[in-house]
Amino acid sequence: MEYITVRQAAEKWNISERLVQKYCAQGRIHGAQKLGACWRIPEEARKPEDLRRAKALSSFTPSQEQGFAFSGLMPLMNTAFQPGHCMESIEAMEAGSRRQLALGEYYYFSGRPEEAVREVEWYLGSEDAALRLSACLIYAYANLSIGKIQQAKYALAEVKKTLSNVGSTCRQLQAMEAFIATAASVLLHLPLPENLPSPHDYLPLLPPGLKTFALYVQAHYTYLQKDYGKSLGIVEATLAMQGELYPIPAIYLHLVAVMDHMSLRQPERAEKHLLAAWELARPDDLIESFGEHHGLLGGMLEAVIKKDWPEDFKRIIAITYRFSAG
Repeated sequence: MEYITVRQAAEKWNISERLVQKYCAQGRIHGAQKLGACWRIPEEARKPEDLRRAKALSSFTPSQEQGFAFSGLMPLMNTAFQPGHCMESIEAMEAGSRRQLALGEYYYFSGRPEEAVREVEWYLGSEDAALRLSACLIYAYANLSIGKIQQAKYALAEVKKTLSNVGSTCRQLQAMEAFIATAASVLLHLPLPENLPSPHDYLPLLPPGLKTFALYVQAHYTYLQKDYGKSLGIVEATLAMQGELYPIPAIYLHLVAVMDHMSLRQPERAEKHLLAAWELARPDDLIESFGEHHGLLGGMLEAVIKKDWPEDFKRIIAITYRFSAG
């Protein structure tokens, strides 16, 4: 019998080496053998089937719907905090998966993709839908920035695969899936999945922070349709209705407003929104979004950030180059 290494299996199945090792340790790869600290895998072995979703759905009952936990879905994005207190908010979370995912989010949003991958990779195999979907989104975007495109494709494929019609008794699960799938598609300018629920169906089910980011995604999608006035209206209405401050979604909202105003040839209004986003981001070094949106901001970063914060500007441009190359 011919054998392959963990790395070769990961490349063959388009998954991470860490996930292959987990499957081996769980006995889910028939014939896998451990030699010292390494695993060898039969060349003809098949990629283990994803049993996580079926298990989650089989244990989900209608009576659980109201109590279905969103707490593991992008926990930092869904946390209200004052600028400058991001790490304090993470450290205040109970030790465990939610805190680790939040730390992975922080590493991603602060332009540290390698560290983000390290924190979230384990949860790609989680049986908890919220943890798994969050990990997939962060893992996909972070791997784009470090040039590991097969890993990014794997995570995006996992998001696409998990989106399906699971019935009216699982509406909150549908909302989580729709939220992640829409963000994964729109922000990479990919076509929306055909079986995606309407925003009117899933937006009301999301908690405040995630709803705010979902509305940013809708504004971004509307911008891509070149309906800049409508996109701006979504941004302004969302910002006006905010109660508590959710800095990460708010930063993204202000940036799409910059895009809209520049497209409408209103640079002074665009500058106000850029400075509002910068005021939210700078105390916690949440600069990733500026690099992601650089090409859409119409030179506003060069006009505003470069002259007063030259070192930060250099870091933003470095993020832009890495993300764009991915």
